[in-house]
Amino acid sequence: MDIDAVLFDYSGTVFRLEDDTAWADELVGDDGAEFDVAAKAEVMRRMTAPVEQFMTFDAAGQHAWDHRDLDPALHRHAYLEVLRGSGLPDTQAARLYERLIDPLNWTPYPDTGAVLESLAAQGIPIGIVSNIAFDIRPAFDKHGWTDLIGAMTLSYEVGAIKPNPDIFRDATDRLGVDPERVLMIGDSLEADGGATTLGARFALVHALPTVERPRALIDALAEHGIDTSR
Repeated sequence: MDIDAVLFDYSGTVFRLEDDTAWADELVGDDGAEFDVAAKAEVMRRMTAPVEQFMTFDAAGQHAWDHRDLDPALHRHAYLEVLRGSGLPDTQAARLYERLIDPLNWTPYPDTGAVLESLAAQGIPIGIVSNIAFDIRPAFDKHGWTDLIGAMTLSYEVGAIKPNPDIFRDATDRLGVDPERVLMIGDSLEADGGATTLGARFALVHALPTVERPRALIDALAEHGIDTSR
């Protein structure tokens, strides 16, 4: 095996913000009509897609969107614009945004814990590399996984956004490993695949609902010679 460390994206890779009836049933448009299933799913996609832009902004909104993962205030501005543009009244948009940025509302994929624990047991360092503007550490704390993570590299803390190689370099430097002996796993070829500019390997997983993706992380690691299935 020539992989010395594994980096993971956060959203859509090790955790997912799932559709939840506790908030989805509250979604109504400006006209008071309830959102149908497809509309609810689209709102969720717009909240969590890694790179896609869904609407045309004014100058301030575009600046916020382009820099949303570097500054919490810009992140809030951008996503409230997206939610309002999706037809949500201000009060609902604000409430839904608060759910988005609460890491305790995020659900781990079924194999996340097993993979993190197995890598740690094998002495393979782990890093999380995320384009994000809020602290996701409590999500790992909740499940007892904090001590398994050797590097938590968040864009708003380090001032670089994937696919900028600087964000991946931050993680590999913290782990003390050669980037060319690292595997990056993520759900975006455009963003997470930026690790390959440093010579790292890349494995793509799909940001499916957690119940539909029971072992994608296990399989991705196995394809690169790391067995975490036991």
